[in-house]
Amino acid sequence: MSVRPALTAALCTAAVLCVAHSPATAAPGESITVDRTGKVAEDGTVTLSGTYRCTGATGPVFITSSISQSSPTTRRSIGSSQALCDGAEHRWQNTGRAPAGTVKPGAANVEATLMELRLTKGLPLPFFHAAQRQDIAVSKA
Repeated sequence: MSVRPALTAALCTAAVLCVAHSPATAAPGESITVDRTGKVAEDGTVTLSGTYRCTGATGPVFITSSISQSSPTTRRSIGSSQALCDGAEHRWQNTGRAPAGTVKPGAANVEATLMELRLTKGLPLPFFHAAQRQDIAVSKA
């Protein structure tokens, strides 16, 4: 496994686990949204997108996303991208490949998280700027 997919998987797993146990509340002026539609290609490549705004980051900030379709307890990580926390609204787009047939056109639930890795006593720990769950429609790419 190359470093980028491993980092993406680790970040998404950390985000999902941490958000499940401690809901993120966005600071004033910080937000993340999920577009109401996503795309899935024949090969299982899923594309999700939305907007974000954040400020005050001291470490690297990532946008992680996951999708759930058949079971609310099973989520598929769909990539990550790096965020720029300058107070302006930006677009984000994550693309990742889900196992064939696990994401299909139709209704789905997406979770997007704006997560910073802050050094605390030498350890990079997650700090959540914002999180959003959104029901979407997935269509063929």
